[in-house]
Amino acid sequence: MALPLLFLFSLLLQAPLHAQALQNITLGSTLTTQGPNASRISPSGEFAFGFRPSDADASVYLLAVSFDKITSKTVVWYANTNTTLPVGSQLQLTPGGVLSLQDPAGTEIWNPRVTNADHAAMLDTGNFVLYAKDGSIKWQSFEHPTDTILPSQELPKGSVLQSRLMDNDYSAGRFQLSVERDGNLRFYTLAVPYTVAVSSLFRYDPPYWDSHTGGNGSSLVFNTTGSIYYTTNSGRQINITSETLDSPADFYQRATLDADGVFRQYVYPKKAAQISGLNTEWKVMDVLPRNFCRAAAVETGSGACGFNSYCSFSFNTSKSVECECPPNYSFIDNERKYKGCKQDFPPHSCGLDDTESTQNFKLLPMNNINWPFGDYERYSPIGEDSCQRLCLTDCFCVAAVYYNSSCWKKRSPLSNGMEGDILGSVFIKVPRTDIPGSQSASNSNRWRKEKRYWIIGSSLLLGGSALVILYFGSYRVIGRKKPAQIQSMSPEALPLRAFTYKEIEKATDGFREELGSGASGIVYKGQLEDEFGTGIAVKKIDKMLQESEKEFAIEVQTIGRTFHRNLVRLLGFCTQGKERLLVYELMTSGSLNGFLFCGTRPTWNLRVQVALGLARGLLYLHEECNTQIIHCDIKPQNILLDENLVAKISDFGLAKLLRTNQTQTNTGIRGTRGYVAPEWFKNIGITSKVDVYSFGVILLEIVCCRRNVEPETADEEQAILTYWANDCYRSGRLDLLVKGDDEAIFNIKKVERFVAVALWCLQEEPTMRPSMLKVTQMLDGSVPIPTPPDPSSFISSLQ
Repeated sequence: MALPLLFLFSLLLQAPLHAQALQNITLGSTLTTQGPNASRISPSGEFAFGFRPSDADASVYLLAVSFDKITSKTVVWYANTNTTLPVGSQLQLTPGGVLSLQDPAGTEIWNPRVTNADHAAMLDTGNFVLYAKDGSIKWQSFEHPTDTILPSQELPKGSVLQSRLMDNDYSAGRFQLSVERDGNLRFYTLAVPYTVAVSSLFRYDPPYWDSHTGGNGSSLVFNTTGSIYYTTNSGRQINITSETLDSPADFYQRATLDADGVFRQYVYPKKAAQISGLNTEWKVMDVLPRNFCRAAAVETGSGACGFNSYCSFSFNTSKSVECECPPNYSFIDNERKYKGCKQDFPPHSCGLDDTESTQNFKLLPMNNINWPFGDYERYSPIGEDSCQRLCLTDCFCVAAVYYNSSCWKKRSPLSNGMEGDILGSVFIKVPRTDIPGSQSASNSNRWRKEKRYWIIGSSLLLGGSALVILYFGSYRVIGRKKPAQIQSMSPEALPLRAFTYKEIEKATDGFREELGSGASGIVYKGQLEDEFGTGIAVKKIDKMLQESEKEFAIEVQTIGRTFHRNLVRLLGFCTQGKERLLVYELMTSGSLNGFLFCGTRPTWNLRVQVALGLARGLLYLHEECNTQIIHCDIKPQNILLDENLVAKISDFGLAKLLRTNQTQTNTGIRGTRGYVAPEWFKNIGITSKVDVYSFGVILLEIVCCRRNVEPETADEEQAILTYWANDCYRSGRLDLLVKGDDEAIFNIKKVERFVAVALWCLQEEPTMRPSMLKVTQMLDGSVPIPTPPDPSSFISSLQ
């Protein structure tokens, strides 16, 4: 009997804390923001009700219902206080039966307006309930949903789901699902900001989805089998989502009106929640509406994304909404993209005559992008050239659309921008860069006032047996027989300024201040004599081989045609005599090398944004620009930061340029010690996957704020970061990888996601590495990440 009694005694010792978690909230009970009394757990342990740290700021809290067995602790209901709660806030069920949420000063923030409750309980369905003494329900969270509906939940007429403002901001957002009292189920866009009161909402009409059931609609139902449907008075069921589960009991389920306005049905395998350390993502089963960007377009308001931006959405791939700015525009707030984009140049002055307008501005074609509303003039019949000229000379016109011999002019701000199959041609007005001989050269510099500045980082190779490469002559343009000549390029084909050597010599004060040097030459700091004193970095190319000389025009062409917020911008060039110089804008925040390894650890959120920016820049080079570019030397020194610490890829001189119908090429070894992909040392073709490999190394460096190779490290196992990260990931001890980094440990879920992505990028077999499109989707959480295979070798990191 000794063993059974000992076992029973051990259970009794553990009982108080567990029982406290499962017991009801009784009269006089209090929940606090911290400590063991912060929450109550449902009987099965699957749901928790209570205080939890905010996703955006761990020092403030939410009162919420959340899944408790999964790593992400996903929130499914929250007290809609429109504000977060400081430490010291508390929830009381008063002796009088009132549930009251109070701040540390005792001021009431929220209550469900119920009196004489007897107790409260967290149920296994995810429903938090206040009961009367006789056991009847006085209030339940299922009848007051926020942005999520759960299996067994039903939304009757008059119910709404309100999206969050952002994924990590629980303020009331821009979208609403409404079970209308007239019998229709509708999705609306809303004007923000506003207060929580329904009377303050302004719903843009028409809705972006409508059941069109008239007075026959009844309620929205999420049944336990995983079906979501809208019922009618006659008993008919209208399917809202079409996907079903073979064994719904094996999955956690939810459906959420997300911050981007899309209604998504999610599932999460329960078996994954039972494996310690396994961080599985929610999988999207189905979405509504399927063509979100087009559906959310309304004549009043900005549409799916903010003003002056455009929306892209793919139902078949990521099922995520992406908002982007057009060229020469940037987000007003990079963290809150719903605020839209602003021009990065002074607007077209109405004081300019027609000649000055055409000298200072041009129309840039926007392929498969349109802003369908906001027209203020139409001309028909008319030719396309005349349409463009009318917009160029009109100070009110910011964009023009030409289709079927008709021309529409649009004014600012542009609204309802979307990507897709667009009929006709769309053009957006942007400033010209300086054109040699133009009388308006100084005017065309005005738009640079708000541009970001950069400093070209050192291109010195890391110690050891560095790879010696010449800047030009190490790449070729596949399939081209005759290099283009700069002299024959039109300003439209090459919107760059041709500097004289004397201009650059004067701007750099005789090449006095050196910023860095590398195998290709030296980089100098300078300043243009324009009205803004634009800072520049001049790369002076030396040691140029004769073959490389012939390729200089192609190199300048390629760089000049690239435009992305995560790429360094080339301003001009010099080809006078034997001189070959490239002129870039100066960036004052230096390189990623200094940012990560200067001794002061940058914040976690800032590192995340740098990683995402680098990924998007590589995605553009590999898949989105006209000529595919393989960089071939991705390393921290070649990632520069603007004054807002936005990551920008620099130094395309080592790039491998491919035409769109080619995918690989053979060449000599290029790159930098510690970042070189294994295939450089094998007799196989080189593809864009060499950049993916280098990105994987840098991603780990960003996560850990340390160099890939640190031979001086006391613990030999930690000397090679790629080895160490793999070991930590396989053993489920990523906390050791980011030891001492409190922010990273608090965001350990995202750390695990980033490390898993990095390990996929570091696969020795190139075909096993994901594309940069897949990488960006995995990083932002829009697609699940399978467990990466254990790489057979990381030895190439040391070559």
